[in-house]
Amino acid sequence: MTIKYVFLVSRQGKLRLSKWYAATAQGSKEITKTIKDVSQLVLQRKPKQCNFIEHRDTKVVYRKYASLYFVVGVDLDDNELIIMEFIHRYVECLDRYFGNVCELDLIFHFQKAYFILDEMVMAGELQESSKKTVLRVIAQQDETEAMENAERGWGDINLEGVARTAMLTVQEFRQSLTR
Repeated sequence: MTIKYVFLVSRQGKLRLSKWYAATAQGSKEITKTIKDVSQLVLQRKPKQCNFIEHRDTKVVYRKYASLYFVVGVDLDDNELIIMEFIHRYVECLDRYFGNVCELDLIFHFQKAYFILDEMVMAGELQESSKKTVLRVIAQQDETEAMENAERGWGDINLEGVARTAMLTVQEFRQSLTR
């Protein structure tokens, strides 16, 4: 089973996370075109339609959770159900880590979403499927990061507070425009 890419796209078509495991001949132009084409295909599909699409030489497996589509591109001969289970397991890990994950968690803490994905997939191959193991490694990583921040004299940086402040500022800005 070879995973070529994983990306998350919102209902509005905004890219939220993108990880490529297969090199493309044309580079970033080809990646951008693939994301655009696959996103359009996935977003146009009705909820009752099958979650598997063939796009060029890739089988696209996707699943919708709340307002996000989790899209995985694999080889044509790979098992779709294993990929569906991988997507579900990834969402479960995100949900456990963030506690009822939402799109804003992935926007403000995108690096954690990448860390969790990196723990599960390496070089396009599924490496770890155990939620406990993945979350334990991420917790150890958080502890190491906190120790490094303390050593640098940064202490406990309250990123959530910063993010909330930024969101309030944006909301206040929007309100001021409507007045």
